[in-house]
Amino acid sequence: MIQISRLSKKYKGATDFSVHSLDLSIAEGEIFGLLGPNGAGKTTLISMLCSLLKPSSGSFSIGGLNYRTNKNKLRQRIGIVPQEYALYPSLSAFENLSYFGSMYGLRGKLLKDTIDQQLEIVGLTDFAHKKTKTFSGGMKRRLNLLSGLLHRPEVLFLDEPTVGVDVQSRTVILNYLRKLNAQGTTIIYTSHHLNEAENFCTRVAIIDHGELICEGQPKKLISAQEGAHHLEDLFLILTGKALRDYV
Repeated sequence: MIQISRLSKKYKGATDFSVHSLDLSIAEGEIFGLLGPNGAGKTTLISMLCSLLKPSSGSFSIGGLNYRTNKNKLRQRIGIVPQEYALYPSLSAFENLSYFGSMYGLRGKLLKDTIDQQLEIVGLTDFAHKKTKTFSGGMKRRLNLLSGLLHRPEVLFLDEPTVGVDVQSRTVILNYLRKLNAQGTTIIYTSHHLNEAENFCTRVAIIDHGELICEGQPKKLISAQEGAHHLEDLFLILTGKALRDYV
């Protein structure tokens, strides 16, 4: 589904590459975890794959479409759920989803029925006409998820989809994503919840300093690394325990 070849990004004025000569293949139907410390290059990589950032060099394709020649068609095939809430606080849940759904070309009864169905799945039907500024963090996170998938994308990019939510909201979100995946949606997922990633992802890649460190099925990667019992152990062995604060 996604083929990445020697992809690099160096920001203007930077001394180092944020992503450097990265090769990666992601198969159709995977739940693929993109993991790494703060500043490792995860968000930059996803931003390039979503055509929000222009690569410095290299190439990639999604569903056989090269980003250089098929940017608009490529964007129609993907959904993006950012870490920050992409919601208008003064609008209701229904109004927010109506706006985002119309951007994806949904109209009329199809749009209304889709919104109603999705709100019910994530437990927000009773709050459909409440302003989102009154929502709890978990409610906003669930609504934020819906905003990127009303058009049923082939590939869904998720940046920290469960950050800052309670166990109940996390369970609803992950179960919903598993159902989407079972229906054919390929999921690219970033998170600092490594235990969650270990159980949720079919395959993961760890990147650091913009380069691919390892990739594979979580359990196989863990068993192959001496001293690793969990994905968190593997992560710390490969990327170190030094703090990664950055501005």
